[in-house]
Amino acid sequence: MAKKAAPKAAEPKAAPAAKKAPAGASKAITKAEIYTQLSEKSGLSRKQVASVFDGLSELISKELGKKGPGHFVVPGLLKLKVVRKPATKEKQGINPFTKQPITIKAKPARNVVKAVPLKALKELV
Repeated sequence: MAKKAAPKAAEPKAAPAAKKAPAGASKAITKAEIYTQLSEKSGLSRKQVASVFDGLSELISKELGKKGPGHFVVPGLLKLKVVRKPATKEKQGINPFTKQPITIKAKPARNVVKAVPLKALKELV
């Protein structure tokens, strides 16, 4: 049987540093942080910025809905469009790994939203 190690003296913990992500961090910005930064840059309150986003989402849903034209452009950033995919029937296929015949399930008709970046957004990145 092995002996247990002697307990070490507790080291004093340093005060937690401010949550500042390094330049190469891949952590996404939160919704609250987006509202805060936009309110600081625009001079609007956070509630006003939130209402702008609510209005934008209503406008997008109206434009991309059944009665809308099916596309919406966010100026200078991206173009959203609806691709209406028809239903597919069940069909036979082959598993490429095992070469066994398989049945590919049927899919119902669906609407898929595609986002296409505009030239200005491509140049930003």
